[in-house]
Amino acid sequence: MTDLAQRGRAFFTSQFGYAPEGLWSAPGRVNLIGEHTDYNDGFAFPLAIGMRTAVAAGLRTDRLLRVTSESFPGVVELDFEALTPENLQGWAAYPLGVAWAMSRAAAERGPADSLPGLDLALSSDVPAGAGLSSSAALECAVALALNELWGLGLERPELARIGQLAENGVVGAPTGIMDQSASLLGEPDHGILLDCRSLQTEAVPLGFARGSLSLLVIDTRTSHSHADGGYASRRRACEAGARALGVDALRDLGPKDLPRAAAVLDPETFRRVRHVITENQRVLDTVAALQAEGPGAIGAFLDASHLSMRDDFEISTPELDLAVSSAQQLGAIGARMTGGGFGGAAIALVRDADAGTVAEGVAQAFARAGFIAPNIFPVTAAGGARREP
Repeated sequence: MTDLAQRGRAFFTSQFGYAPEGLWSAPGRVNLIGEHTDYNDGFAFPLAIGMRTAVAAGLRTDRLLRVTSESFPGVVELDFEALTPENLQGWAAYPLGVAWAMSRAAAERGPADSLPGLDLALSSDVPAGAGLSSSAALECAVALALNELWGLGLERPELARIGQLAENGVVGAPTGIMDQSASLLGEPDHGILLDCRSLQTEAVPLGFARGSLSLLVIDTRTSHSHADGGYASRRRACEAGARALGVDALRDLGPKDLPRAAAVLDPETFRRVRHVITENQRVLDTVAALQAEGPGAIGAFLDASHLSMRDDFEISTPELDLAVSSAQQLGAIGARMTGGGFGGAAIALVRDADAGTVAEGVAQAFARAGFIAPNIFPVTAAGGARREP
């Protein structure tokens, strides 16, 4: 993080001509299990990773908002009075969307027209489009910075809601709250069991290092977008299934309800519903197995999760399927795609002694298939968003 922090501060100064008042960072995340359950009020089990996004920030004496990023040329400027979802577009919709959502939260506590303007400079080590939630890392870093600089005193669950509001209401991606919760609440060597209805969380020890296990990310380097029709159509199918089955959300159903669902729903909607119902149960089973038997016992749940996303939710790709199947054939304890789907990354839980063999073998399988070479790297569970010293 030291290099990223130094880079972020230097970038701010080069763009704005003065030193920032502080630098805040937030991690990307890997979802160990529990995909597309968050917007169904279900359960998810993500972990924050060591790759982070940083925002260097400074208060202004006027009401101008300026934001710049290492990844995009130029500085985007907007007057505070023009800070509406309709005026935000492109990459700047993410940080400025958070500013909009934060200003709404401030208005609920008192007059928000006295909030000062800001200069924000973004730097990141989280690869975009890899299913590691680079967007939530950005949102959470900005939210934490604005919470402090504007003196709002919001708690972290509220900041997660603000990040989700920015992504839903400004960017237009109908995502749930898992990514922001993981980025804000992550702990070293722990996964975060998240109840997406109550927002209650439990930090669960992973024990990967103690078990001589590594978690490999296999970034297929195929891009995806949560704002596209594929993600939105899956969410609509889940909502339609819940209505047809007479519940507020699919969280209210369990495996015993599947026969009734099959009788009531059309085949495609049933498959979508079946994924969410069984995935919720897999999250709970994974946590129970971790606590009772340790990380070596969770492989079957990871494998089953991928099959469910491939066949029932239909969000996998040939690259993701090859990443998972080749890792399994090379001795992975378990493997699955992770993230919203339609590209991005897979994960494989492997023995430390097998990590090199699995990574090399997966890369060779991609070469034989004529796919772009994947980016394969280990991740460890890391701490959540923070102000950097």
